[in-house]
Amino acid sequence: MTIAPERIAQIEARRDELAAQMATGDLPGDRFVAVSKEYAELEPVAQAAGEVRRLRAESDSLSFMTQDADDDLRAMAVEELHANRAQLDAAERALALALLPRDAADERAAMLEIRAGTGGDEAALFAGDLFRMYQRYADNRGWRVELISASVSDAGGYKEVVASVTGAGVFARLKFESGVHRVQRVPATESGGRIHTSAATVAVLPEAEDVDVQIDDKDLRIDVYRSSGPGGQSVNTTDSAVRITHLPTGLVVIQQDEKSQHKNKAKALKVLRTRLYEAERQRLADERAGTRRSMVGSGDRSERIRTYNFPQGRVTDHRINLTLHRLPEILEGEMGELIGALIAQDEAERLATLDG
Repeated sequence: MTIAPERIAQIEARRDELAAQMATGDLPGDRFVAVSKEYAELEPVAQAAGEVRRLRAESDSLSFMTQDADDDLRAMAVEELHANRAQLDAAERALALALLPRDAADERAAMLEIRAGTGGDEAALFAGDLFRMYQRYADNRGWRVELISASVSDAGGYKEVVASVTGAGVFARLKFESGVHRVQRVPATESGGRIHTSAATVAVLPEAEDVDVQIDDKDLRIDVYRSSGPGGQSVNTTDSAVRITHLPTGLVVIQQDEKSQHKNKAKALKVLRTRLYEAERQRLADERAGTRRSMVGSGDRSERIRTYNFPQGRVTDHRINLTLHRLPEILEGEMGELIGALIAQDEAERLATLDG
């Protein structure tokens, strides 16, 4: 893509201005935080631009040397120029990526919601497999997973499970997981060896912060009642379960996993805030992008995005036509190659859009 030199000059000038402000030591605390945050956003762009300039200057020098009468010097220059151009291509791509508009939610924690779909008990078992896969991936990256709520299936697994995932860049790496995940395997209860197809739905939502969503108390109806387990069995002898209804939108959140009403209310409000924030993000995204869908999919939970085929030991992501014959490793949380390919495809598609 073509990058206007004036735009780079403006970014570098602003970066230098911010650096000078921070160096004075006179900024009040809140202003210093805002200035340092903007500086941190501009510095990678400025560094990438500097690297492109360095490699272009080197390329010009090497090109001149290829005209030299000395055969050895000319041959060396040609060889170095070839390597330089590969480095320059990579540097220009890195600069273009640094200039892409960033999703403001990329660095946020995420709310991970997994629900069993078609397939009965087998779907619930698969939902459990997916949750463990994400837990192990989170462990590998040093993230923290906090269970918010869970509805356990009689046969094992989950009818529904909701968890908060916190750490560096959580939403950026998990946001392409939203959609319908399909599994093909022979259930343990299947005596005839027939392959069954089941599904589970995954939703990954960026967690809201207090400043993102202001919830007025008068917009909430909060009901408390006694928690119950499967079949109506009493879990608690106190009214600790909480149901919060957001009256303007009709959103309802129920939380009963904790024995404390206070903790259940806090978790329910966290889930409600995240869902309201996501609804507003989606509304703004639809306004900006119209009906355009990216190549890695819309993130719509009704869209089938991936198939886990146990007999063949493969995982296929249908959005980017990628098949990996590493099913056991992926279910153990080794998702780096899969998620990396989705991120790369998204970057390529956004670069092509800007170039066009």
